[in-house]
Amino acid sequence: MDLHLNGRTYVVTGGSSGVGLATVGLLLSEGARVITCARDLSRLRSAVEALPGAERVHAQSCDVRDPAAVASLIASGTERFGGIDGLVNNAGRSRMATRAEATLDDWHDELDLKFASVLNTVDAALPWLRRSDTAAIVNINAVLARQPEIRLVTTSAARAGLLNLTKSLSLELAPENIRVNTVSLGLVDTGQWRRRYEESGTAQSFAEWEAQIAADRGVGLGRFGRADEVAAMVVTLLSPRSSYVTGADLDVCGGVARYV
Repeated sequence: MDLHLNGRTYVVTGGSSGVGLATVGLLLSEGARVITCARDLSRLRSAVEALPGAERVHAQSCDVRDPAAVASLIASGTERFGGIDGLVNNAGRSRMATRAEATLDDWHDELDLKFASVLNTVDAALPWLRRSDTAAIVNINAVLARQPEIRLVTTSAARAGLLNLTKSLSLELAPENIRVNTVSLGLVDTGQWRRRYEESGTAQSFAEWEAQIAADRGVGLGRFGRADEVAAMVVTLLSPRSSYVTGADLDVCGGVARYV
């Protein structure tokens, strides 16, 4: 199926690994151009330069919590490519801490990352999105937004807020024909899980270790997801094929969600 992304331009934050990198790669395979960023520029460039179509990538160092840095990313990317048709807010991570362990600074840092990373990019990209006839925003979130985990208390709360913010943005921007949706992740095999596996000291293989965790967490499919499985849903929501979808939250979680 042609997703009608050829020749269009998309911004993907956190593009050096995991879901972000997989989304960049899939967009390139569809003929799109990509503006992407990460804090570690050398790591970002090394990752995207290995992708087919890398000549259609504008890569830049950027801390998405810094509005000036985000404005610079959008300005330089649009100077090169001439516009923006969509935005994927992917920057973020999970903070392992219970309420008793989390400090007030932890709360401030987590909320700042989850909200500023979206508000800064939306503010900077909005003038360009208004010029597109297929404008779309996808915020990467987690099932924690509706199904909190006490070992991830700050992240769970921040994710719930992001889900609410996404819905508000979808209502605000719908009259301008700018769609805003969320993709909520369950357990996805990214660098964070690989690091936790290495730090666990287990004698199990990664496949055995992930299967045990998936079973403990109630993942119906019995395994972690893959970054490319998430990217496929993200790119679909960016596509004009999804032109009547806004304000939606799409779970990509292997059946772990226990809410209806």
